[in-house]
Amino acid sequence: MDPNDISQTTEKYGADEIQVLEGLEAVRKRPGMYIGSTGPRGLHHLVYEIVDNSIDEALAGYCSKIEVHILPGEIIRVIDNGRGIPVGIQPKLGIPAVTVVFTVLHAGGKFGGGGYKVAGGLHGVGASVVNALSEWTEVEVCDGKDVYRQRFERGNQATELEKIGQGETTGTTVTFKADPEIFTETDVYDYEVLSTRLREQAFLNAGVHIELIDERDPENVSSEDFCYEGGVSSFVEYIHKKRALDVIHPDIIHFQAKNDDDTASAEIAMQYNESYNELILSFANNIHTNDGGTHEEGFKRSLTRVMNDYARKFNIIKEGEKNLSGEDVREGLTAVISVKLKDAQFESQTKAKLGNTEIRTLVDKLVSEKLEQYLEENPATAKAIFEKALMAARARDAARKARDLARRKTAMEGAGLPGKLADCQSKNVEETEIYIVEGDSAGGSAKGGRDRRFQAILPLWGKMLNVEKARLDRVYGNDKLMPVITALGCGIGDDLDLSKLRYGKIIIMADADVDGSHIRTLMLTFFFRFMRPLIEEGHIYIAQPPLYRITKGKVHHYAYTDQERDQIMSELGGKYEIQRYKGLGEMDAEQLWETTMDPATRIMLRVDMEDAAAADEVFTILMGDKVEPRREFIEKNAKYVQNLDV
Repeated sequence: MDPNDISQTTEKYGADEIQVLEGLEAVRKRPGMYIGSTGPRGLHHLVYEIVDNSIDEALAGYCSKIEVHILPGEIIRVIDNGRGIPVGIQPKLGIPAVTVVFTVLHAGGKFGGGGYKVAGGLHGVGASVVNALSEWTEVEVCDGKDVYRQRFERGNQATELEKIGQGETTGTTVTFKADPEIFTETDVYDYEVLSTRLREQAFLNAGVHIELIDERDPENVSSEDFCYEGGVSSFVEYIHKKRALDVIHPDIIHFQAKNDDDTASAEIAMQYNESYNELILSFANNIHTNDGGTHEEGFKRSLTRVMNDYARKFNIIKEGEKNLSGEDVREGLTAVISVKLKDAQFESQTKAKLGNTEIRTLVDKLVSEKLEQYLEENPATAKAIFEKALMAARARDAARKARDLARRKTAMEGAGLPGKLADCQSKNVEETEIYIVEGDSAGGSAKGGRDRRFQAILPLWGKMLNVEKARLDRVYGNDKLMPVITALGCGIGDDLDLSKLRYGKIIIMADADVDGSHIRTLMLTFFFRFMRPLIEEGHIYIAQPPLYRITKGKVHHYAYTDQERDQIMSELGGKYEIQRYKGLGEMDAEQLWETTMDPATRIMLRVDMEDAAAADEVFTILMGDKVEPRREFIEKNAKYVQNLDV
């Protein structure tokens, strides 16, 4: 009896009830397990998996050029000049190795055998998963003598591996079309998303040439070349230049090291800027670890310790004074951490978090030795960094005092909830929601139209604080933000505790005009900077009030876009009245409930954080001090604007 054959299980165990998923069928059944989602993020992840294989060839020293083409029909082609996937017969399975790579899960050259010293494609499922989730896939391999081709359809072999010609170069070309049966939300690739990822890879692999070519419009082909000899230092420089951030010291601090047996290496580049925000980007084997991991932990821990040791040694922090906190020493820091190791342990196939404990020790030791040496050899830079850290510490202390004062004031005022808050009856966070509404008139309509059982209303008025230009101490006591903080009940910054959140949905409801957009942006900036877990856990929403009311007789129709308006008007025919809503205050309580607040009929956008770094960048550009990058951003994105209210 084969112990792996579930079909031989005894009847008592219920063999008939057990479904055996063979080969790539399991991937098509549960794609989210392998690529994270079947939305836009998962769609782009297919490209990353194939590119990662080419990058692994570059890491091994065999590939210097990678091309990524977006072809008409949303077809992807990835070409590299690596060694080419082996075409010889795999002895265990008796089929060509290239066929194994594309049809068998957990197969590849990254599980030993010396094919790769380090690799991002750790799980050996990259090519096979892309194949499984594609309508069709074609692979061409050139081994320096012959050219081979094979085609697959929805994971199944459509043709045998065949020799189609001769060629003196080596390399692999993979062409695939994502399966619309799997990616039902969209099959359209975002050029900017791919561009960002490929640029990242070029920074992390100094000297490797990566090219992105968008050929979807043959008359308007666009392309970018990415090649950076400066590696991660160029990455930090690029971030500051793109965000128009002024740096407080001219040179980028850079250091790298390997462990004793040469199975792991770490490279770090860092530089401080004048903003109040930190940006730490960490990578393991060229994979962006969104959720950090042991390499990031080692960096943060060692950075805080080295800074405090240096400050004590040179009497920057006097005896009896408190140490600088991690937040103090990281304020205004941009850092890129790149580690490469032989046996990377990620927490999932999408590789969001690194788990290797030994890499924490390597990074900790590297920062401890090299940063201390750097600070002692560059006293002017050290002085600038510590002046910023000490200012951050003083601001943190001021924020603590302001927070305590706000708490005492709240306690003295009784129940502690804002006076303008119309609270709901339910205390069940699973169903409660709070509408943060622009203006008293809209707030009045919202209070009148709401379901008071589970909907709370908090009106805001006047100009809000732009927190992009403010530290935490200025947030406490701010008459526009404190009502929000108090109403939500979960605290902000380091004190934020989601278990104390009073409302499961936090809904920003503002007019569909320029002022309303400004309110939404300011609120989102505040949540992003000081209450980010609310966004990460999916608690923040944006209400979508209608733009038009079309009335025929006594029947009202609501349109949320110009296209909807036109469709309704064409369907109604004859005479009708049309009203363009300039603000929420123009709707009475019943209309506001019917269009924007009734869970059965309303439309809301949930604020997601697909890419924290990208969001961070946009907030920095749009809400920061520099005018020129803001103008460039607006000019670049003006073509996407709809319903502009001027």
